[in-house]
Amino acid sequence: MRKFFSVSYPQGAFDFAMLLLRIAAGGLMVKHGYDKFINFSDTASHMMNFMGIGQKACAVLVIFAEFFCSILVIAGLFTRLACIPLIITMAVALFMAHKGDFFGDGQVAALFLVAFTVLLFTGPGRASADKLISK
Repeated sequence: MRKFFSVSYPQGAFDFAMLLLRIAAGGLMVKHGYDKFINFSDTASHMMNFMGIGQKACAVLVIFAEFFCSILVIAGLFTRLACIPLIITMAVALFMAHKGDFFGDGQVAALFLVAFTVLLFTGPGRASADKLISK
């Protein structure tokens, strides 16, 4: 019973938790990006013109973040760098597209925003390509 209330954890548990978070958040996000990628013209026509850069440019940036950066997160390759576009994309989705509605339409964006922010601060863990590169 005492172990359930302990705040210490083994390194292996942390690494497994980061692997699970990377695969879950990245895997779910890849689906969003892939759908936008294969339906680019429809995606671009419905995309908001954020900061006046144009709908097509916004669509390209969102697809880059949601599809390509998510693949990097899953692999644990350049994880912290790959999380930055994802965090920006989810923040824009939450606060601009969903008008900050954390408990309604913006709930999914909020969860992704938190997950990728956690990965930015903690890193990918030992079960990652980043760990292999750092040796």
